[in-house]
Amino acid sequence: MTVMVALLRGVNVGGATKVPMVDLRRVVADAGYGDVRTYVNSGNVLLTTDATDTDEVAATLRAACAAAFAVGPDVIVRTRDELHAVVAGNPFLDRDDDPTHHHVVFLPGRETARLPDVDVTPPEDLAAAGREVYLFLPHGMGRSPLAARLARQPGPVGTARNWRTVTTLARMADEPA
Repeated sequence: MTVMVALLRGVNVGGATKVPMVDLRRVVADAGYGDVRTYVNSGNVLLTTDATDTDEVAATLRAACAAAFAVGPDVIVRTRDELHAVVAGNPFLDRDDDPTHHHVVFLPGRETARLPDVDVTPPEDLAAAGREVYLFLPHGMGRSPLAARLARQPGPVGTARNWRTVTTLARMADEPA
């Protein structure tokens, strides 16, 4: 069995897309996945599966959520090993260890992440690695000019998670359900 983490985009933030986690766990289990757990109220799901293709799992969950809820949020999936690689690959941890300053944007698909053409004003910074974009936002996401510029960029839309969520999901992926 492969442990995977599904990240739903835009769930229970800003009041638009309400998805109760108890219902989300049921939908994921009904879609055929095991050991379903959620973390916080923003669409983070851990599951086990015999499948190995994260895009296939994302498509299945996207369809299941669209059928079950008023909206069909985008879903991005990473395996436990991929999530651990994301944690190991953060290029900004030498700047400080405050988890509120570090964010990861998980991008859909198999393409390698590219840096967007956007102005970066220090001390903020961004870096692309794998299928993720890492953000260093020492004043937080909500007050970040860089985050605001990124939100207006065209191209693949990912889903961002703060560093505490990323590391907690990685730790949970190692624990038995």
